[in-house]
Amino acid sequence: MTSPLTSPTSEGRWTPRLWGTLLVLCAAMFLDALDVSMVGVALPSIGADLGLSTSALQWIISGYILGYGGLLLLGGRAADLLGRRQVFLVALGVFALASLLGGLVDSGPLLIASRFIKGLSAAFTAPAGLSIITTTFPEGPLRNRALAIYTTCAATGFSMGLVLSGLLTEASWRLTMLLPAPIALIALVAGLKLLPRSEREKDHNGYDFPGAVLGTASMLLLVFTVVQAPEAGWASARTLLSFLAVAVLLTVFVLVERRSAGPLIRLGVLRSGSQIRAQLGAMTFFGSYVSFQFLATLYMQSLLGWSALHTALAFLPAGVLVAASSTKVGAIVDRFGTQRLIAVGFALMVLGYALFLRVDLAPVYAAVILPSMLLIGAACALVFPSLNIQATNGVDDHEQGMVSGLLNTSVQVGGAIFLAVVTAVVTADSPEGGAASPQAVLDSYRPGLVVVTLIALAGLLITLTGLRTRRDRPSVVVATSTPKEAERVTVRD
Repeated sequence: MTSPLTSPTSEGRWTPRLWGTLLVLCAAMFLDALDVSMVGVALPSIGADLGLSTSALQWIISGYILGYGGLLLLGGRAADLLGRRQVFLVALGVFALASLLGGLVDSGPLLIASRFIKGLSAAFTAPAGLSIITTTFPEGPLRNRALAIYTTCAATGFSMGLVLSGLLTEASWRLTMLLPAPIALIALVAGLKLLPRSEREKDHNGYDFPGAVLGTASMLLLVFTVVQAPEAGWASARTLLSFLAVAVLLTVFVLVERRSAGPLIRLGVLRSGSQIRAQLGAMTFFGSYVSFQFLATLYMQSLLGWSALHTALAFLPAGVLVAASSTKVGAIVDRFGTQRLIAVGFALMVLGYALFLRVDLAPVYAAVILPSMLLIGAACALVFPSLNIQATNGVDDHEQGMVSGLLNTSVQVGGAIFLAVVTAVVTADSPEGGAASPQAVLDSYRPGLVVVTLIALAGLLITLTGLRTRRDRPSVVVATSTPKEAERVTVRD
């Protein structure tokens, strides 16, 4: 429910406090994306300074993914039950402390532990922040605009993180760990004054502790298994047994949720075709992009010999395009609906990945890399905000945290699964021995890029199943500050 202090004006304009609320929430989303992109470039320096092996370095990334992806379901439901504002602010404070710890430690295990804690805190800030937006801004044009700006901050943070990491790592890798701490503290102080107070869900039927334990355990084990599968072997006994255990845990989880009076996830939400398409779209969208970014970075740095900063600047046009379009996407969604924009975005993404298959050992930035980045940037600008809008539209306020956690889980699990699959494909085709020619290495990347393109194509096909004869939903009344000035809007999926 919107607070009078944060409600739009009668003319639909946003008050200064409403802008401040959105800015705080955007800062947390910005930090999540910034943190992920900055650490990747700093890994070689971290390994050299702390004497970490390649497998240990992997856990600096994987530890964050494990905490984030494994606890999102719990984080989303906790926001509904304990209060969105309270959960968001406490988790943001933990994020700041973990950032400070990560920049000061001199031990690999402690650094990995700090990354896990940061992932854990992000698992609570992400769904809490998204649900604050969806319960503060009424469904329709106002919410669409807010979500477009909010999701744009993720792309902007990721792009800036790539550039900043190249600059900061030149001085010290510790700066990449420490930078989020003061930003998070400033956002925390601002949030204490600006975020609307949210009521806890009063009519819930207790806390679903069995569901929380089973849901968290299944997601943690799934992410852990997928992350470790390329190293352990996809057909190894350990991997197969882990997947079997995940299947058993998820089966028991579903049985428990069906019988629980206050489930962690109300399974009825997934009866909506629009909701299922949003969740599957999130998995394929992020899974294809994170895999592409991984292969493109290897290509630019390992084969073309570009520096970390040069590589970051190559990715920058995509982020700039997303940031520049942030204020326009909401209006486009209002006009054409989420389903059409997601389909167009996935089509652009497929074209961008397919074009990148033409890369060669000679630098072809203007002819191949730049057009690919622009197509992918346009795709991200259309798809990510539309997925968030589609997943949260039509959902009651008291379940917004749950749906937000579910969507973010789909994003993280999709990224972990598809990146592991693409890595396995590339590794299988990699030339043996350390004297492989650059052309042989590039040839081993191409099957992975083909898989990335196919993942995006799968997302497009899933989206197309939701395109039927254009039928607008009945108009709904969206309340503004007074009943007399209620505005009638048309909501489209």
